[in-house]
Amino acid sequence: MNGFTREIFESHQVRKTKKQKTAFLGYLRSFAEERGYSLKIEKGSFGARNAVVGDPDRARVVYTAHYDTCPVLPFPNFITPKCFGLYLLYQIAIILPILAIFFGVSFLLGVGVGLLVERGLVGEQSADLLAYLGFWVLYFGVFGLLLAGPANKRTANDNTSGVITLLSIMDRLPEEERAHVAFIFFDLEEAGMIGSSSYAKAHPTVREKTLLVNFDCVSDGKKILLVAKKEAESEIGRLSEAFYAKGELFSVEIASKGVFYPSDQSRFKHGVGVASLKYSKLLKTDYMDRIHTPRDVIFEEENVDFLTDCALRLSKSYAQEDEV
Repeated sequence: MNGFTREIFESHQVRKTKKQKTAFLGYLRSFAEERGYSLKIEKGSFGARNAVVGDPDRARVVYTAHYDTCPVLPFPNFITPKCFGLYLLYQIAIILPILAIFFGVSFLLGVGVGLLVERGLVGEQSADLLAYLGFWVLYFGVFGLLLAGPANKRTANDNTSGVITLLSIMDRLPEEERAHVAFIFFDLEEAGMIGSSSYAKAHPTVREKTLLVNFDCVSDGKKILLVAKKEAESEIGRLSEAFYAKGELFSVEIASKGVFYPSDQSRFKHGVGVASLKYSKLLKTDYMDRIHTPRDVIFEEENVDFLTDCALRLSKSYAQEDEV
């Protein structure tokens, strides 16, 4: 591992509480300033803090990644970008037992309140209020735990890999090309893409016109998938030239139809999501697993090196175009 990769894993792998995020943003500011970049923090809805490097409103390409950490879950977020039906079935399979537990406990709560009424310990009106309050406490407790529970302490792929990819690009980007490039580290992606939504609302130029390449979960798997929105199809040729794979280590696919990837790039018209995947012979499709669980420990450094090279080629293509 290089110095900043080691530092992120040792000191900033968990970025969930305000204190943890503040410490990471402090490190990020030092990292940027040591390399001659300017960094500012833009606040968004629900306390989101997006770290912006450079000037996205003037950049030809914006590289992004979310830095917030998801809560730890007993089951992985299993994603099949080229098979939405399978993804949907998996989500249903997760929700059903959660709902079963929720309604089972709700039923027992109702039985318990009924027994209190029978024994004269509470009146019927008080019982109704108690049951009502109990239901909502349970509701927010269960689903709040899924969204805001204890942090996952293992975030190698989601999304320490994306954060380190941006740092790697920043570290190697030539000074003469920096005017064409900007970087955004989004907050609160795990809570519903709040940070990127706030930024898109505040910056219509970036939202409507700028190519935005979002690195999210890029260190576990050698199949690199770029999911481009329809409006970004005009850039597929340029992306293909930049994101090409030499040898047999990686394979790259760029697609704008029949694929999906739920991440921050979806908030921007010219958004492109980048993810690394594996292939299942059983399911006959590419997939991502492990994330949101303690098993998220796979960090393949060659993935970051490869994607950094690709991003640098893309940035250089804009710089050369503007020189003509």
